[in-house]
Amino acid sequence: MNNEQRRPLKMRRARVRRPRMRVRRLSDLSVNRLVPNILTLLALCAGMTAMRFAMGGNFESAVFAIIAAGIFDGLDGRMARLLKATSSFGAELDSLSDFVSFGVAPAAVLYLWTMSELHVLGWVIVLFFAVCCALRLARFNAGTNAEVPSYAAPFFSGAPAPAGAGLVMIPMFLSFEWGDWLFRSPYLSAVNITGIALLMVSRVPTVSLKRIRIPHHMVIPTLLAFGVATAFLTTAPWPTLMVVGVVYLSSIPLTIRSYYRLKRAAEARKADMAAKPDAIPIPHPTTLPLGQANAPTNEWRH
Repeated sequence: MNNEQRRPLKMRRARVRRPRMRVRRLSDLSVNRLVPNILTLLALCAGMTAMRFAMGGNFESAVFAIIAAGIFDGLDGRMARLLKATSSFGAELDSLSDFVSFGVAPAAVLYLWTMSELHVLGWVIVLFFAVCCALRLARFNAGTNAEVPSYAAPFFSGAPAPAGAGLVMIPMFLSFEWGDWLFRSPYLSAVNITGIALLMVSRVPTVSLKRIRIPHHMVIPTLLAFGVATAFLTTAPWPTLMVVGVVYLSSIPLTIRSYYRLKRAAEARKADMAAKPDAIPIPHPTTLPLGQANAPTNEWRH
């Protein structure tokens, strides 16, 4: 075989070198900066454990597991800001954990608790709730870097995922305290699940606890109220959780009123600024020293 016959063979064997894509790796983190991610994983594990309790028929423990997931979810973001450990990895992990703990887990628990009596319709309703939770989280993540008007900053757009998970379980709280004779009805739960799912994906302004500032003179009373609420939660958990849910729902008309009041005030200020013409400064003649009045404008002066 001569060189001319070997050349095509070599060309076939030649490998085409493609530029390698450089994958961005996670930087080294200290143990303290891993704490928020650990809390997020604990929330995820609590949501999965709730489904395990529900499959075994232990629905009270399932509800407590979802509540624990909500507590961990409330701590991870604050710890991340406190330790300056916020990252895109943590944000994505938190979103996935929220979908499992507050979308999939409550849907599965409610289906096993009572919605299975409606067969296909019950499954469609809990699936609708999980889909609305996913859409709510996706919309929140998409608008993280968007510019928000100042009047909309103190509010959420729709009910957040942890609040939706708590509200959708209110019939369970009532059933655990006062029996299954009415509150375990799948029709009552169907109406509640559908309403809360629509509230999650709506544009209704709801209160954001992150934006609330406690005045200095109200710090001690607030801590006392928190201690009393904790005492009620440990001794009578189901009525306490029901009251918290009712208070949250009752606050929505107040937040809507506050939102539109702030919006009207912001629009009025904007209209006033647009109505006032900007003052045009009057130019004053510059006075030059004697001997420089007729100096050329492009001359360097020392």
